[in-house]
Amino acid sequence: MLLVRNIRLPLSCSDPDAEATAQALHILGVPPHRAAHTGVAKLSVDARHGKPVLVYTIAVTLNDEGEESALAGASPCVCFTRPPRFDFPTGDGPLTHRPVVVGLGPAGLFAALLLARSGYRPLVLERGPDLTRRIEAVERFEKTGILDTNANIQFGEGGAGTFSDGKLTTRVGDPLCAFVTQAFLEHGAPADIAWRQKPHVGTDLLRGIIRSIRGEIESLGGEVRFDTALTGLQSRGGVLTGISTTAGDIPCDRLILAVGHSARDTFAMLHQAALPLECKPFSVGFRAEHLQSEIDRSLYHAAAGHPSLPRGEYQLSQHVRGGRCVYTFCMCPGGTVCAAASEEGGVVTNGMSLHARDGRNANAAVVVSLDGRDFANDPARAVAFQRRLEQAAFRAGGGHYQAPAETVGSFLQGRGRLELDRVQPTYPRGVTPADLGALLPEELSGALREGITAFGRKLAAYRAPDAVLTGLETRTSSPVRLLRDGESLQCTGLSGLYPCGEGAGYAGGIMTAAVDGVRCAAALMQDCRPVEQ
Repeated sequence: MLLVRNIRLPLSCSDPDAEATAQALHILGVPPHRAAHTGVAKLSVDARHGKPVLVYTIAVTLNDEGEESALAGASPCVCFTRPPRFDFPTGDGPLTHRPVVVGLGPAGLFAALLLARSGYRPLVLERGPDLTRRIEAVERFEKTGILDTNANIQFGEGGAGTFSDGKLTTRVGDPLCAFVTQAFLEHGAPADIAWRQKPHVGTDLLRGIIRSIRGEIESLGGEVRFDTALTGLQSRGGVLTGISTTAGDIPCDRLILAVGHSARDTFAMLHQAALPLECKPFSVGFRAEHLQSEIDRSLYHAAAGHPSLPRGEYQLSQHVRGGRCVYTFCMCPGGTVCAAASEEGGVVTNGMSLHARDGRNANAAVVVSLDGRDFANDPARAVAFQRRLEQAAFRAGGGHYQAPAETVGSFLQGRGRLELDRVQPTYPRGVTPADLGALLPEELSGALREGITAFGRKLAAYRAPDAVLTGLETRTSSPVRLLRDGESLQCTGLSGLYPCGEGAGYAGGIMTAAVDGVRCAAALMQDCRPVEQ
């Protein structure tokens, strides 16, 4: 396959896909009849200079594929590539029991998928319910404030990513990303995730995909047990022999631990078992809401609203005094702020979008970095810090899981007021005016003020004083890491245990978590052959 990159077209082009393809064939010097297949491999928007242009990469396969490598030098923008092929070897080591996967978020889901496709018939344990009951629990919480601590935006089938924008972007150039993308496509994801620069699925479509992947796992001999939480590990001589769960003990010699970033009771259990935990960097802050139309104008200028342009997205960062970084995270175009609590008496915010991204507001986390130095590298202190912030936000919201909120102009001046105008908050439990700066240590509040001021110099929408900040955002990623060997991917303190995904400290987002799940499953398979049926 040949890839022809950097084909740039104006928004005025009437049929940009066809024009990009024609230009690609011209660059290659190939007439259309010699091409067996052409298609868009990547599409992005370059809006850096105030006049957005579409930037295409076109994939071309020739009738005679043997000619393709010779055309790779036709232009600096042409390269020859082969689609990745995935070969996951299996070992000869004995596996007394079928492997267990704990957690059915992206990491656990894709670990179980690869194991099931390879004949290992995994047993998957998920502390929360299936997706149908989970959605009902989330909707009940949003309407009534009745929180189920095992069925919420953090826990249940699909993990925290189910209630998100469904972003599949990653900075990790791992070939396994293609494996994950292909699986998403096979289970009903929109075709454009294969070529969009910033692919996303949307929380509405993601739910059906998750159910479909689980169905494939079960059809291949895997078993999923919902409402079953891991409570303990059993071992002998540093080797895993079994696990304890809320439904009883299970013999187990290989366990992929993919519990997600909010499984604080599991972190405590690992700490009590003297397994090697360390602090991992994470961040805290707020959800910032702006009018999506203002974000679009800030990015696309006079072209804002053009049908060929996607809803505007941004990613901002600023190093501030004290060596910290303030940055935006998990930006949701046309989305809503969601109530993401998983513990009683704490308020947690997050964001999500539907596939259409057609909401009035844009939202993103605006957060400041922390690391192990803030907690003397004590994971328990890091988790306790998150919990204290969430409880402070609950009190500031007035109880019943309302969230404290403040407009940006007020926050920058330290006035503690919610002066609503064009931007109306979308947090479903309702918001209460509060001094958000007082909920955080002064150093962090000052860093956030400095960062937001700098963002206003980079993106005009951030200068809007009526933008709304809703607090607190505390679950950007896991605050802990369970150490694992770099080659076997097994825990350095317990053979047979594979720390995996975001909760274990090795991923951040749907794609990287899913890739880590595949990586851990492949490492397990490389050591062991499937249990004979």
